[in-house]
Amino acid sequence: MGRINVLNKHVAELIAAGEVVERPSSVIKELVENSIDAGATAITVEIKNGGTTFMRVTDNGHGIMRDDIKNAFLRHATSKVLNENDLESISTLGFRGEALASVSAVAKVELLTCADCEDLGTNYIIHGGEEVSFSDAGCPTGTTIIVRDLFYNIPARQKFLKKDVAEGNAVSLVMDRIALSHPEVSFTFIRDSKQTLKTAGDGKLRSAIYSVYGRDFTNSLIDVDYELDGIRVEGFISRPEGARPNRNMQTFFVNNRFVKSRTASAAVDEAGKGSVMVGKFLSCVLNVSMAFNAVDVNVHPAKIEVRFINERPLFNAVYHAVKSALIKGDKRKEALLSSPATKQNLNPFEQFDLRARDVKKNDMPQTLNVEKTEYIKSEPKVDFSDATDKRNKITPIFNRKSSVADSRKIDDVFAALDIIKTTDEEIEEKLSVKHNSDLVQAKIISESEVKASGESIPSDNSDIDNDSIPSDNSDAVTQTQDPSIEKLTLVNIDSEPQFTYIGEAFRTYIIIEVNKELILIDKHALHERMIYEKLKAEAVNYSQMLLTPLTVVLDKTVYTNVVDSLELFYECGFDVEDFGMPTLLVRSAPQYLEGEDITDTIIEMADHISQNKRDIRSEKMDWIFHNIACRAAIKAGNKSTKEELVDLAKKMLLDDTLRYCPHGRPVCIVLKKSEIEKQFGRA
Repeated sequence: MGRINVLNKHVAELIAAGEVVERPSSVIKELVENSIDAGATAITVEIKNGGTTFMRVTDNGHGIMRDDIKNAFLRHATSKVLNENDLESISTLGFRGEALASVSAVAKVELLTCADCEDLGTNYIIHGGEEVSFSDAGCPTGTTIIVRDLFYNIPARQKFLKKDVAEGNAVSLVMDRIALSHPEVSFTFIRDSKQTLKTAGDGKLRSAIYSVYGRDFTNSLIDVDYELDGIRVEGFISRPEGARPNRNMQTFFVNNRFVKSRTASAAVDEAGKGSVMVGKFLSCVLNVSMAFNAVDVNVHPAKIEVRFINERPLFNAVYHAVKSALIKGDKRKEALLSSPATKQNLNPFEQFDLRARDVKKNDMPQTLNVEKTEYIKSEPKVDFSDATDKRNKITPIFNRKSSVADSRKIDDVFAALDIIKTTDEEIEEKLSVKHNSDLVQAKIISESEVKASGESIPSDNSDIDNDSIPSDNSDAVTQTQDPSIEKLTLVNIDSEPQFTYIGEAFRTYIIIEVNKELILIDKHALHERMIYEKLKAEAVNYSQMLLTPLTVVLDKTVYTNVVDSLELFYECGFDVEDFGMPTLLVRSAPQYLEGEDITDTIIEMADHISQNKRDIRSEKMDWIFHNIACRAAIKAGNKSTKEELVDLAKKMLLDDTLRYCPHGRPVCIVLKKSEIEKQFGRA
């Protein structure tokens, strides 16, 4: 075993610097926090090449007195802590006295400062912890620190730095968090000679959020202002309908210091239960103000994790703050009161109050408004459910939301049928004629007709190439002329599969009979697999242009990885453009998805691409297809027409690949007649 040696000063400083300075963003964080502690109201940060070669932080704070400059670069030298009692209630962002010493040990540093009580400034240059020059300089009150060639004297550390884009994004993320934590300070961030962030510094958190995340995100927020047991929670929370599929947009501050807190995140999630869909999470920017001695900020080198004396009060305060904000910001009550259905359920006094309010709003005579209300009240209710079902019957499965042209074709069909004035029998007959003109040559007859005719049902189950099936799935099976017959048997012509449709269980499982076997088919799993296979084969062909392009705001780190992988989105049917950090512009999307689903899908795809460290495109693409197929498929519990279910069953029998969903769950299970007879004691 080797002898124990005391490290020399230079090596010890390099090791200690590694605890504070990991990458350029660590340097920016320490320097900007020092500027805030110095009372600055305007701070400008500039970087080049991701900060690896050049970083400059300029502030208008109090500056550093000439006699204290050299001491500021010594380890454990600080103006914020005098004795051990000060460690119990730290109110400043910096307090260890390690920032300048650590930065100067691994880079070339130049300091230009002038204290507010001095007339002449000072220029101090130090490289790798060694002083180079110390001279007078003319400069305004405040401090400017320039850091060049980070890790120039530690090649082993330098080679672990990421690409300039990634390092620059890490700096940008730090600036966003600091800007949100101190809206009273005006921040300017310049990246490679381009200004990417500018905050107003007016002390309003909403203004800072607008500068960081943009207009759309800011407009979706609800104010939060709550106090419980001496803990005050202020900030903003997103509306339930604006919830996102991950927690990337949850930001927490404790006494204006950015922290990662599982307790606060759990409280937000718990408060959103009952208002937010399962699998989605509220976005937030919340600042928790509490006693300084109730939180320990000295438990992490980067000071992004803190420890609380008691986490229960924090959980309760955040939970009740978010819950109260969600209840206060719920606009559904007003919407319900304004709906005609709700008005009819109100008592006469409430109806009169609402009518009077409408008169005042619309400036209409009260008598006219009352007559209109009475007419609506006495108007007989018309049940359009049958018409809706019939409309669904002629709508292809995959083109439900396809395009304006398709909807016009459907409208033309309804105009020809004159569905409102036609009897059910006539509608069924016309629907059958309409289907027979577009579908594969197949005939559906009842079991009684098959037996009466004496014809045998062919037993050939040979597969048919999927290319023979029209891509728009217009080969949905029509129902019989007699709508009272529930069981349908498909007689195959040209090798079509034969089966008897029994029905649907729990609005989820299709039940069919094939060769003395009952087959239970999970319609969601089957439809999901069908979409998945079609996307893999021809994803771009199922893309449609959006009438209004959608903007999707991402976390800046995720945004960078996405910008480098836009071709993946195109191959999946999305036309995505870079709209400026951190926003993407979606111009087209697969026709299976609607607006909200498109946004959620892009966010999930971007998050997955960002987390996948291995550059294997096939794995990324496969996950993307899984995600789109799962969202677009028929959901369990959704109401489906008989024709849709029969069509799904037929396609499953035609294609042996449709046996498992993309996630590996079985599409169907088989119950043999012999097994059922055993259960009833018949075997």
